[in-house]
Amino acid sequence: MNQETVEPSAELAEAARTFTQLLSATPRGARLARLLAVEQLRTWGISSEAATHVVAELAANAATHGRVPGRSFRLTLSLVAGTLRIELTDTRRERLPQVQLPCAERETGRGLLLVEALADRWGVSWDKVPCKTVWAEITVPGQRI
Repeated sequence: MNQETVEPSAELAEAARTFTQLLSATPRGARLARLLAVEQLRTWGISSEAATHVVAELAANAATHGRVPGRSFRLTLSLVAGTLRIELTDTRRERLPQVQLPCAERETGRGLLLVEALADRWGVSWDKVPCKTVWAEITVPGQRI
């Protein structure tokens, strides 16, 4: 059997951009996730309020519902072929995000509706126990990377 190995081109290597950061599972960590995402997107030449809101909501959920004392959550941003993928990984695998119907009496519970409205698609994947990753993808206009 003949097999050819092709080295990735420099163009392909530059096409995928990734940023990853561990943060404390606290409100401060969630705020820092949003600020870091805004700065990273700026360095990539992306200005997206939708992405900022999605990061803020998923980070708040990771810090609130995915919190295990002493454990961090991970923010990952990836930009490939004009699609920004936002991932928040926490250590509460058993606590799955659920879209809730808005309730006028409650001040919380609308975040995933916002994610659903702003992202092209979103979902949950499972990593090594005990982690889960909530992800969202947003098409970035004008980005060919």
